[in-house]
Amino acid sequence: MGELYNRMSRDLKLRNLAATTHKEYLRCCCHFVRYHMKSPAQMGESAIKEYLAHLLLKGAGPETMKMNVAALKFLYGVTLDRQKVVERIPWPKGPHRIPDILSGSEMEALLKAVSSLVAAMAMTTAYAAGLRISEACHLRVEDIDSKRGLIHVRLGKGKKDRYVMLSTRLLLALRAYWVKEQPQGGWLFSGATKGKPLTPDAVRKALQRATKAVKLKKRLTAHGLRHAFATHLLETGTDIRIIQVLMGHASIRTTARYAHVSAKHIAATTSPLDLLGTTRGEVLG
Repeated sequence: MGELYNRMSRDLKLRNLAATTHKEYLRCCCHFVRYHMKSPAQMGESAIKEYLAHLLLKGAGPETMKMNVAALKFLYGVTLDRQKVVERIPWPKGPHRIPDILSGSEMEALLKAVSSLVAAMAMTTAYAAGLRISEACHLRVEDIDSKRGLIHVRLGKGKKDRYVMLSTRLLLALRAYWVKEQPQGGWLFSGATKGKPLTPDAVRKALQRATKAVKLKKRLTAHGLRHAFATHLLETGTDIRIIQVLMGHASIRTTARYAHVSAKHIAATTSPLDLLGTTRGEVLG
């Protein structure tokens, strides 16, 4: 893409998008150019649709398609300032799956089964405070404010800072971890490379090994620790607006998705059938 690559990279930086998004958008657009062997400036809607159809034929899933559509919409809508080219390109629809949520006992067993102490503490911190794995991995020692009982999450999603609670139990575990590991480079969770933090990929691999060790039948990803945090708070009566702030959600609608996951809330809801013929059911007429 040459000069256009540099222009798009600059635009992505100006929009303050996450580093992974920046990288993936550029990668998708480079593949688009290689497929047609033409400059995007010389192509339009039909070329985009042809390439997306090509990806589908290759077996690309919904998430891959969404990433490519988003990248091409950015390229044409922002960098090339040709919004009309992509305004009729639809967003792919994929299956909406409700994530499996671990029970408290399952979560406890899983965290105990993690063989690496560093990864185990990163996962425990993610669950205890509702952090994304990338946020937990990039915590620095000074982000733990034991006096005020807070964790400072720096530049989370959307490049926004936020504070989350520091669990008393987590603080005690972190102190014991500190004595044993003595993490280096200022990072709370040191990685395999000297001076670098623990990587999210290392956490995911440790999580996979732990799920096999406890023979967990539920589908679980590293992000599932965050889902469990929000759902468990909801089930124990925490106001959804507080959960929104802790999760760093810009919209309450995003947080409200966890209401769909809370099986305890669903099971505790009384069916109108059970009210028929009772005093409570009189309001039904």
